[in-house]
Amino acid sequence: MIHVRSQREIELIKHSCSIVVETFRVIEALVKPGVTTARIDEIVDDYIRSQGARPAFKGYDGFPASACISVESEVVHGIPGNRELREGEIVSIDIGAECEGYFGDSARTFAVGEIDFERQRLMDVTLESLEEGVLLVEAGQRLSNISHRIQTIVEGAGFSVVRDLVGHGIGRNLHEDPQIPNYGKPHSGPRLRAGMVLAIEPMVNMGGYRVLTKDDNWTVVTEDGSASAHFEYTVAVTNDGCEILTKYE
Repeated sequence: MIHVRSQREIELIKHSCSIVVETFRVIEALVKPGVTTARIDEIVDDYIRSQGARPAFKGYDGFPASACISVESEVVHGIPGNRELREGEIVSIDIGAECEGYFGDSARTFAVGEIDFERQRLMDVTLESLEEGVLLVEAGQRLSNISHRIQTIVEGAGFSVVRDLVGHGIGRNLHEDPQIPNYGKPHSGPRLRAGMVLAIEPMVNMGGYRVLTKDDNWTVVTEDGSASAHFEYTVAVTNDGCEILTKYE
C-alpha cells in the first residue's frame, strides 16, 4: 500500500528529517583521517537522542548501530567499528531518526581529506543524479521516470547504478511502498500523488553494478572492489513539484 500523508503527518516527518539534517551538521567536522567509524556513530546516537528522538537504524532487524557507515567499496549498511578513516577515502553515512512515530532518512558521501579526481567525480555524479531525479517528483508523474533519469545520468558518466538495492516510501515506517529503483524504463509504475513521501537514494559504483553481502550479513560491497557513493533525500510530493525534507546546504 502506498500511503498519502496528511499535512499534519508531513510536518511530523519533516521534524524527524530536520533532526537528521542537523545530525549531519554535527558530524561533518568529524569526518577526517584518523577518526574511527565507531566514534562517528557514537556522536550520531548522542545527538539524535538529545533531540528527543531515537536513531531509526539501531536494532532495526538487528542492526547493531545508529548509523550505517560504509567506506570505499562498501555500498551501504556498513557497521561502525574500530576502523580508522584514511586520507583519500570516501565514506557514505546513512542516518535515520524517528520522533513521535514518524521517520526521516538521508545519506551523504564524504571525502576523507584530499581525494582523487575519479572519487570526486563519482560523488558529484551521484549527487547530480539524485538532484535531477528529484526534479521529476510531482503529482501525476510516473515513478519510473525518476528511476530512468538517475540511470541515464549515472551511466552517461561511465559509472553504474546498483540494481539490488532501492529507495522507498517512508512515514510511519522506515521502509514503506513504493520501492524506487535507480534504473529502469520510463513511463511505467505508479503515478505520484500529492502527500506521498519518498526516500530517493542512488547508490553508484565506480565499476560494475554487482554487489555482495559480507559475512556480517549487513555490509554490502561492490563485487569488483570499486569505490561506491550514496546520496539520499526524503521528499514530499506536492501538486507543483516536491519539498526536499533532508536538503543539506
